[in-house]
Amino acid sequence: MISAVVFDIGETLTSDRRFWADWAGWLGVPSHTVSALVGAVVAQGHDNADALRLIRPGLDVWAEYEAREQAGRGERLGEEDLYSDVRTALQALRDAELWVGAAGNQTARMGGLLRALQLPVDGLATSGEWGVAKPSPEFFARVCDWSGFPAEEIVYVGDHPANDVVPAKAAGLRTAHLRRGPWGYLYADGPDAARADWRVNSLTDLPALLVEP
Repeated sequence: MISAVVFDIGETLTSDRRFWADWAGWLGVPSHTVSALVGAVVAQGHDNADALRLIRPGLDVWAEYEAREQAGRGERLGEEDLYSDVRTALQALRDAELWVGAAGNQTARMGGLLRALQLPVDGLATSGEWGVAKPSPEFFARVCDWSGFPAEEIVYVGDHPANDVVPAKAAGLRTAHLRRGPWGYLYADGPDAARADWRVNSLTDLPALLVEP
């Protein structure tokens, strides 16, 4: 039985286009330079923040993040940053009386920005608020406690096989891999994505797969 569906956030619900464009503007390089470097480090299996360190070696990303906030050039989020299928899919799952949540590796500030969008969810949380991030097993234990459902009744949906599919399944959750964003496309045919219970190209595919007739 499926009782709850919990979504990753970045490149599942929201596009990272603005996120990387804002970093490009702050570091004084064209946005396509940052995009290309992010793709390169992802393909090499490195942390995506390493793309910023290629532009400015030795960069303290968190200190620079704080500097951006102090300068009034920090994180931003608007309706235009949501993928077009998000509201329709979330509402359809709630209409089917499933508990719907969103929880991913974002800052506490981003949690506030997401709540301001008033998504049709029953709960929303970020790693910055919880103090634990994916792929840690503690993150997925927190998902279970937070939603109030046992692991086997929760489906976790995400684009990143190593951060979403593999650790969620190890924690006993069911999983759906979304072919979206750099990680979703790059690893779509890999062994980690193949471990997902479902593999989808759009969030609107989920209601027909997860809702019992």
